[in-house]
Amino acid sequence: MARRGMMSENLKYEIAKELGVYNVVKSEGWGSVSSRDCGNIVAKAIEIAERNVSK
Repeated sequence: MARRGMMSENLKYEIAKELGVYNVVKSEGWGSVSSRDCGNIVAKAIEIAERNVSK
């Protein structure tokens, strides 16, 4: 069974831009983003989600 992503594509791209990895995603795809950067993207998404829940 395929898992569906919980993070919207728009959010992923916005965070990638903010963290400076958008050019890698744009030119080489998500598979070329380092594990560290992927972890940073997830951490940022969690931070945003937690801020939104507390509002």
